[in-house]
Amino acid sequence: MARRNEEVEAVLQEYADLIAITRGDAFKARAYEKAARAVGGYAQDVSRLTPEELRGIPGVGKSIAEKVAEYLRTGSVEVVEERRAMIPAGVRELITIPTLGPKKAMTLYEDLHISSVEELANAIESERLRGLKGFGPKTEENILHGIALLQQAGDRIDVHTAMTVAEEVVAGLSSIRGCESCTFAGSLRRMRETIGDIDVLVAARDSAKFMTALTELPATAEVIAHGEKKTSIRTTKGLQVDLRVLPPDSWGAGLQYFTGSKAHNIRTRTMAVRAGLKLSEYGLFEVPEKPKKGAKAPKEEGRLVASRTEDEVYDRLGLPWIPPALREDRGEIEAALGDGLPDVITEHDIRGDLHTHTSLTDGLAPLAEMAEAAAARGYAYYAVTDHAPDLYMEQMTDAKALAQREEVRRLDGTFHRMRLLHGTELNIGPDGEVDWPADFLAGFDLCVASVHSHFGLSRSAMTKRFIRACENPYVNVIGHPTTRMIGRRPGVDADWDEVFAACARTGTALEVNAQPDRLDLRDEDILRAKQLGAKFVIDTDAHSVPHLAFLRYGVGTAQRGWLTKDDVVNTWPLTKLRRFLRAKRP
Repeated sequence: MARRNEEVEAVLQEYADLIAITRGDAFKARAYEKAARAVGGYAQDVSRLTPEELRGIPGVGKSIAEKVAEYLRTGSVEVVEERRAMIPAGVRELITIPTLGPKKAMTLYEDLHISSVEELANAIESERLRGLKGFGPKTEENILHGIALLQQAGDRIDVHTAMTVAEEVVAGLSSIRGCESCTFAGSLRRMRETIGDIDVLVAARDSAKFMTALTELPATAEVIAHGEKKTSIRTTKGLQVDLRVLPPDSWGAGLQYFTGSKAHNIRTRTMAVRAGLKLSEYGLFEVPEKPKKGAKAPKEEGRLVASRTEDEVYDRLGLPWIPPALREDRGEIEAALGDGLPDVITEHDIRGDLHTHTSLTDGLAPLAEMAEAAAARGYAYYAVTDHAPDLYMEQMTDAKALAQREEVRRLDGTFHRMRLLHGTELNIGPDGEVDWPADFLAGFDLCVASVHSHFGLSRSAMTKRFIRACENPYVNVIGHPTTRMIGRRPGVDADWDEVFAACARTGTALEVNAQPDRLDLRDEDILRAKQLGAKFVIDTDAHSVPHLAFLRYGVGTAQRGWLTKDDVVNTWPLTKLRRFLRAKRP
């Protein structure tokens, strides 16, 4: 059963937005926003907590705990419903636009009576926003970018939300007697960053009970179609799940077919045709000889030559098994035919996480709790990298950093002999400078440097900004390099080939940030950076214990970028990693 934390988080965040839209108490809005983050990242399922235990979550006081309990009990919160009623639905639609905040949305409604995304786009086109306080040309440009992002996202959802639903469905169907295999396929198996719908496959001799079971799962809100070969439902989170039940003997062929991608499948089917075969979800078949003129065509396909496993199907086509994340027709067929298919990285290869946060800044758990959870994952080493002082809202100081360093040294080796590293996440300023001076940075085991502000610099200025950070002898990693937030904020504009080349030249690793709303670098950037000789690190940027499990999404993205463990520095033994971290230093 999935945790309900994210559901409650969404309600609290909506209430914070509604307070802001109605120009309520800004302090109260921030309190609910902070509580939303805390609930979303809390290790335990909040639906299993008593009201008193809810108050043990950071930022959740008596009033917020009561609202959480009310929602868990009734499915709604009275004060949230009241605030919703105060605001036109169109205004709530406007705040879904990335870069458009609640206050600006309300201003647009009150001053120009704009209450839909379409009306806003038309108003910008006809220059109706000109002269409106707080809405200059740059704001208009940002809003149009946000509208484009919203339209591009469409009905697609992030990989983590999809994975949570898919695994819940797979668990429910796998427990039914007669299920020989069950898994998800499609773009989720290929680890795409966003998912349109979820494909689930079952191998069984009788399909009826599985089709019925899907319609009766707790997550099912609506039955779209119920048939013998395919059943589709919509979940309580609005996701479509399509179930197909395959004969066990066809499992491998079906898994290959429904995993896709479409372009990859066209290539494999073309290879089959050239070999005198036909590839379908039921298997790889010999093509019967054409009947003589006037004779009837055979009713059945030719002899089955491969179907039980994906390995069999690929082998019969003259190919090795191709990892799902590579199946995008981006050269994987040619690489497989030429012995150049990469041995892509796996989650098992990762020896440690090098970008994480604690409650000292904006994390939710103390250092010892985060370290213990990391050790339970089997890591050999683990770095804490709380924010540096230029991100002023986190209130970091030299004294706090030094006190944390003492704690790191004291706890080093305490948890299953896992080694602890003391790091920091620096802020790359507009000119490429970072927070602390060189003599202070020299005391850290590693430094991640990231852009957190001034996203609108010119392409030239942004490129110089990154290159200067790379050239800093104490910067080891560029964190979430493009700064994008999927569906909410586009990446910054830079000459990325120049930046990637600078990383390769200076020995600065590029981060593959595993947070599902970042996945930054994205797969296309990884492919380019690898060609230019850069090294990488796959980090979770965890702000709570549950975030440590996001590693799987970073690994999936790295696989899509064709990375091997040799490309990724946190697959290396600690001694080799330390040499890499110290190589730049004077």
